[in-house]
Amino acid sequence: MVYLLALIGAIAVLVLLWRAFVARPASVAPRRRSVAPDDDPEFLRDLERKRRRPDEDDGGAG
Repeated sequence: MVYLLALIGAIAVLVLLWRAFVARPASVAPRRRSVAPDDDPEFLRDLERKRRRPDEDDGGAG
């Protein structure tokens, strides 16, 4: 009887460890990788436009 309880306990511990460290939930969607501003091409294009805009507004007058 003691061996049966020990076997059930060992199986329960193994299942809990397996679920904690090995099994991955199927319903969790993968996370999107965030892009830093200096790696984002759209941000860099917008930054370049903003940088050039004040030069065009001066019209060469100074």
